[in-house]
Amino acid sequence: MTDVAVTAPPAKASPFHELEVLWVHHWTDQLFSFRIRRPEDFRFRSGEFVMIGLPGEDGGKPVLRAYSIASPSWDEALEFLSIKVPDGPLTSRLQKIQPGDTVLMGKKPTGTLVLDALTGGERLWLIGTGTGLAPWLSVARDPDTYSRFGQVIVCHTVRNVADLSYRDFFTSEIHDDPLIGDEARAQLTYYPTVTREAFETPGRITDRIRSGEVFADLGLPAGFSPETDRVMLCGSMAMIKEAGELLETFGLKEGSNAEPGDYVLERAFVG
Repeated sequence: MTDVAVTAPPAKASPFHELEVLWVHHWTDQLFSFRIRRPEDFRFRSGEFVMIGLPGEDGGKPVLRAYSIASPSWDEALEFLSIKVPDGPLTSRLQKIQPGDTVLMGKKPTGTLVLDALTGGERLWLIGTGTGLAPWLSVARDPDTYSRFGQVIVCHTVRNVADLSYRDFFTSEIHDDPLIGDEARAQLTYYPTVTREAFETPGRITDRIRSGEVFADLGLPAGFSPETDRVMLCGSMAMIKEAGELLETFGLKEGSNAEPGDYVLERAFVG
C-alpha cells in the first residue's frame, strides 16, 4: 500500500467583498451615512444598488440588505445612506460601525435608476423620500446626466427639517465639485419638502405635483410632458405607487434597462 497525496478542493470564492469602513456620519438619531473602500475591480452605473451587510452573529448567515450607492461611478470610495432601526436585523448593528471596521458588500451591482433606462428628454426629475435620496447623490454627480439633460431637479421629501441630509451639499457644496461643479451650478435645482414641520415648501411632493405648486415654485409649465420630462422615483412604497400613477396620467410611460421609457422606479425596494 502506498501513500497517496490528496489535494484539498479549492476554497469556494466568497460572494462578498470584505471592505474597510472609511468614514461615518450620523445626521440624526434615525439617519446616518458611511463610506467604504472601493475594490479596484468594482464597476457600477450611477444610480445602481448593491447588497450591504455584516457577518451573522454567533456564526449565523450574513445579514444583508439592498442599498443604493450614493457616490458616482467615478468615485474612489463607495458611500451609502441608511436609516437606523433599533431592532432591525441589520441596521441595529450597522449603525454602530466605526472607521476601520469591516462590512460585507455583494459583488454585483444592479438596478433601474440609471440613465440607460430613460429615453432622451430636456428635464430630469429625481424624486425621492427619506433615504430614497441616495441614488440621486450618485446620478447628480455623473457628467452624463448634464450632457443628456438641460435641467436636473432633485426633489427630497422628509418628515422633519433635520432629515434633509445632504441639504448643504445640494445647495452649495456640489457647486465646488471639480468634475461637474459648473454644470450643477447652471443646471441643477434642489427642491426639498417637509411634511411634519413648518417649511417654505411644506407637504408631500405628490401633493405638490397634484396641486401644481411644484411647477409654479420652479417657474415651469404645469404638469409633466412626455416630450420633455423624464423622472426617476425612489423612496417609500406609498410615494412610488402614487407618483407612478400620477406620471401615467400625464402620459409618461415606465421604462426599464431592456426598454427605456419616460420614468423609472426601483422595484427592488418596492416589494
